[in-house]
Amino acid sequence: MSTKEKVKKQIEEMDDQIGIWEAKIEKAKAEAKVQYKEKLASLKAKRNEVKAKYDELADSTEEKWEEAKDVFSSASESFKEGFNKLKSLFN
Repeated sequence: MSTKEKVKKQIEEMDDQIGIWEAKIEKAKAEAKVQYKEKLASLKAKRNEVKAKYDELADSTEEKWEEAKDVFSSASESFKEGFNKLKSLFN
């Protein structure tokens, strides 16, 4: 699987996680919703950063994708950290 395909898959997984959390937040109590929505907004921003970089490189060579691999890896880790923080609020 090429780096481009891996990044696209990561973006799709981020979208799935955001959708799951949007549904959970809607079921939460009103006072907790504000905190959850702030964390979710942060996750969406991180996802949007990854998607923007993906779009920027969409037609690039595999070499360019390999050069950007660390950027995507870092962004993915940052998203996972934010996801785990949001998840901890529900425990």
